[in-house]
Amino acid sequence: MAFVKACALSELEDDTPKRVELDGTPVSVVRTEGEVFAINDICSHANVSLSEGEVEDCSIECWLHGSSFDLRTGKPSGLPATRPVPVYPVKIEGDDVLVSVTQES
Repeated sequence: MAFVKACALSELEDDTPKRVELDGTPVSVVRTEGEVFAINDICSHANVSLSEGEVEDCSIECWLHGSSFDLRTGKPSGLPATRPVPVYPVKIEGDDVLVSVTQES
């Protein structure tokens, strides 16, 4: 797995997604419940940015139709989305948030 810097940990506000692009892949980086998660930023249902949605209970909600995705697994927890979105491994080194988009977890 190749980890690349997504952002600084100090840039992340709790429960506020940050959109980054890593190796051509749109990623939403989220700090919530004391952890940092990285999930593909494109909703599997409507092809819109998840980073524009809200974070609650370790899920991110698509602002367009209201589907939520678990930040740990990428699985949708409600319709209309039925397909999961990729999640990516995260490492914290100092103030750097490192994400690997080369191998989905």
